[in-house]
Amino acid sequence: MPTLPARQPLNSLSLSSSERENRAVLPILPTEKRPGFEWRPGVRAVLDLGSTKTTCLIGRGLQNGALQVLGWGWRRSEGIQSGSIVDTKLAEAVIRATVGDAEKQTGRHIDDLIVNLSGGNPLSLHSDVSMTVGNREVVDNDVRDLMEDARDSVYREGREIVHTLPLGFNVDETHAVPNPCGHLCQNLMGKFHLIDANASALRTLSTVLNKAELRLAGLVSSPFAAGLAALDYDERDLGVTIVEMGAGTTSLAVFSHGKLLHTAQLRIGGHHITRDIASALNVHTDTAEWLKTMHGAAQYVSDHEDYIIRLPAGPDGTAERISRSRLIAVIAPRVEEILEMTRHALDSAGLGRLAEGRIVLTGGASLLNDIAPVAARIFGRQLRLGQPLNVKNLPENSAISAGFSTASGLLAWAVGADSQFCFAETSQQGRNWMRRLVNFIGKHV
Repeated sequence: MPTLPARQPLNSLSLSSSERENRAVLPILPTEKRPGFEWRPGVRAVLDLGSTKTTCLIGRGLQNGALQVLGWGWRRSEGIQSGSIVDTKLAEAVIRATVGDAEKQTGRHIDDLIVNLSGGNPLSLHSDVSMTVGNREVVDNDVRDLMEDARDSVYREGREIVHTLPLGFNVDETHAVPNPCGHLCQNLMGKFHLIDANASALRTLSTVLNKAELRLAGLVSSPFAAGLAALDYDERDLGVTIVEMGAGTTSLAVFSHGKLLHTAQLRIGGHHITRDIASALNVHTDTAEWLKTMHGAAQYVSDHEDYIIRLPAGPDGTAERISRSRLIAVIAPRVEEILEMTRHALDSAGLGRLAEGRIVLTGGASLLNDIAPVAARIFGRQLRLGQPLNVKNLPENSAISAGFSTASGLLAWAVGADSQFCFAETSQQGRNWMRRLVNFIGKHV
């Protein structure tokens, strides 16, 4: 069998969003270290596969509760559309280069990593399952049996369950018990939130990573990861919806009482705004991205009419001029469409008052000027812009780090945040995802 080539860095490709000037965002409190919670020791690696950029972070948790990035790789994505791999060879090359950059910075070789789940049409599911305990003490195996029953109850052909998250238990007449182990009861009921995805898309992802000499150690829903990075514990407890505005997708995650209640994903994002600009103004997509990043805004104000933008010179040496108001007239309708579609997805979740908390916008597309007041009007509730909290040494400074929220949340999950959403005895079930996928393939392929 021929030896696979080692991962080698490509030429550095930076995104135009990194050229943005710093701008103020609403103040937020830093994430506090929760009593009794400790990060896992050791260094972990994560990979965020986005539609326009692929990011690898290598880092660890610190004793003060912060995360420290030790090295990173950041490249323009190739072979990925709307979060899904469409060209395996291009995606493999970018992954090799991105991980290779991070390895060079840290002097470490990476074998396995946690990856974001954005492809494969991920969907949220809920299941209530029960069992008769028989007036004895509830033990770990009872919880595991309930989790398996929950997975079986929502199983669909061609889909694979990625997350099985306990929402609470009823122990006889006692409701909302976070951990039933140790309780004596006759009947036990568990409420679970599950997220599944297309199995073939997950197999493709695993295969591409294997070809890049990497192993998929686990998957984390993209908006879930963004919420781990950009929300503090109190927000997740009181109730909040995070909206991650990426390039190819816009996704949301609803948190309440410290639990993840719902996720949803739309196949539309910031790149659609760029394409609108390129089409309407007859410019190259790189020029359209520059216009959006440096001069774009989500709403029109009076002083935009007199602001003239000089476009880069064309092949004939001439440079066209356009007003900023013309640019915003292209951008604003698409921004409103994206936000309206997101609001509809949230309203359709059927969560009632649990989904009526604050909105937090994050992701690269949330850096568009004046997007906060537009989003606040459309959602009709309190809103702030979010970026990763308490993460040291990110590739960008805090004012424009929103595009690294998912990657930061993946790192938090990898070093121990999963224990806040899973039982200590069962938190490894997320890491056994590959074993379950192999079993699935053996039964159905």
